[in-house]
Amino acid sequence: MATTSGVASGPVSFMKIFNAATEIIKQGGTRRGANMGVLRVDHPDIREFIEAKRDPEELQSFNLSVGITDGFMHAVKAGRHIDLINPRTKAAEGRINARELFDLMAECAWQSGEPGVLFLDRINRDNPTPSLGAIEATNPCGEQPLLPYESCNLGSINLVKMVRRGARGPEIDWEKLGETVKLGVRFLDDVIDVNHFPIPEIEKITRANRKIGLGVMGFAHFLILMGLPYGSDGSVRIAEEVMAYVTQQAREASRELAMQRGPFPNFNRSVYAQRGEPLLRNASATTIAPTGSLSIIAGCSSGIEPIFGISTTRKVAGGIELTEIDPVFQRFAEGHALAILESGSAGPSRIPFPDTSLLAPEIRDLFVTALDVPPSQHIRIQAAFQRHTDSAVSKTINFPANITIQGVKEVFQLAHDLGCKGITIYRDQSRPDQTVTCSACKVC
Repeated sequence: MATTSGVASGPVSFMKIFNAATEIIKQGGTRRGANMGVLRVDHPDIREFIEAKRDPEELQSFNLSVGITDGFMHAVKAGRHIDLINPRTKAAEGRINARELFDLMAECAWQSGEPGVLFLDRINRDNPTPSLGAIEATNPCGEQPLLPYESCNLGSINLVKMVRRGARGPEIDWEKLGETVKLGVRFLDDVIDVNHFPIPEIEKITRANRKIGLGVMGFAHFLILMGLPYGSDGSVRIAEEVMAYVTQQAREASRELAMQRGPFPNFNRSVYAQRGEPLLRNASATTIAPTGSLSIIAGCSSGIEPIFGISTTRKVAGGIELTEIDPVFQRFAEGHALAILESGSAGPSRIPFPDTSLLAPEIRDLFVTALDVPPSQHIRIQAAFQRHTDSAVSKTINFPANITIQGVKEVFQLAHDLGCKGITIYRDQSRPDQTVTCSACKVC
């Protein structure tokens, strides 16, 4: 601190101040705020940051991710040390073994689900306006890499609504999907114009880059309706096919809007102008968000996640626990005359779960749950979507409780190798406040 000749106490202590403020300021008195804390892997305080949430009571309004570089990942493989760099002076203030630091990240993620990791070099290879600066952080769930003061403007298409009955079975209604994408792009672009921004800095950069994030949700239910098990080779192929089409249609819609309303003001400073590409209304158009609350409202599976369980118990405000049966499974069960739960307002004391052995094996295989999908297949689904998404993909890699720390390290490495922009893992039952649990039954 220049005025007092003092030394700043470091990022973790300041995060605690922001955390306390967030806890006090509730959204409408009910919904909690969310923060994202990102620290580069070569920061002198990186060990303290990685271990900041070993205590589950600490920083409850923060998600934490370590900003990892390609150089660090190479150093991990080689077992080399890296310099710890003071971000203010750019001077080295020590060295640390990269592999030991990587092990610590995996251990803490195994213990509590945090920190996640962001692959900064991969993110910045897709930065549409590098002349404005490097991207160093994302929104709280990791799907929207942003420059300072940029804001999220997200929307999601329910893929379940894009399946129709064809002559040979279920098929994708590509025309409906394309029309929905174009409507979504126009809608999100309009949101920028009618929005009231809290401070001038946010308004200035948001209007200058006009980033939007249109994505998809209900992917797991979509796969079930299409007859494809989550994590299968067919599910990876259709993920690429669908997202490539969504992004292609979104870009086309953005070009049409640019002709009508003009390109985003920073277009001439963008990579699109440097490459001689057509005008665009939006610096980025597609994103995959987790849609935790949105998917509940829409009655579909969340984001691109597999279903968590056929029967789940969800903790909501006030400590209330709600037992839920997956709605798509419920339809299948009714079609096969299986007894399922009829939920009352207070909930039953005994739950008659269905016996899935009565279902044909090919139908049972469709209802694979998050803990049944091998971690490598979680990653391959995420990577398939990422290859055709402008911004990033928010996805949690669910591990069973008995996964090892080595398993976490292998997933971090695979995510980097396959070109993901970030990754979050969660080991079942690793937190006492787990929001969704799989009900104890023979279904799942």
